[in-house]
Amino acid sequence: MFAIVNIAGQQFKVKQNDELFVHRLKGNAGDTVEFSDILMVSNGGNITFAKPTSVKAEIIDHLKGDKVIVFKKKRRKGFMKKNGHRQALTKIKISSIA
Repeated sequence: MFAIVNIAGQQFKVKQNDELFVHRLKGNAGDTVEFSDILMVSNGGNITFAKPTSVKAEIIDHLKGDKVIVFKKKRRKGFMKKNGHRQALTKIKISSIA
């Protein structure tokens, strides 16, 4: 059984006991969150769309992603700008698809 879920503006294919990284969610480590924006549910080949179901997950940890370097340059002008970015992420574990 798996489901396609919209979490923080991104779509994920999730199964029970999956661990995944999503954009930062509100809540502390150990809290339970529920996602109700379910796009599709497949149960043994039986596919249903927009059925009122919910996916429950547990927040494991808040962390930062890998550093991405943003480098801007204009040729022959002497303009160079270097900037870095680290995305704030939340690691969650899917506990149930109901």
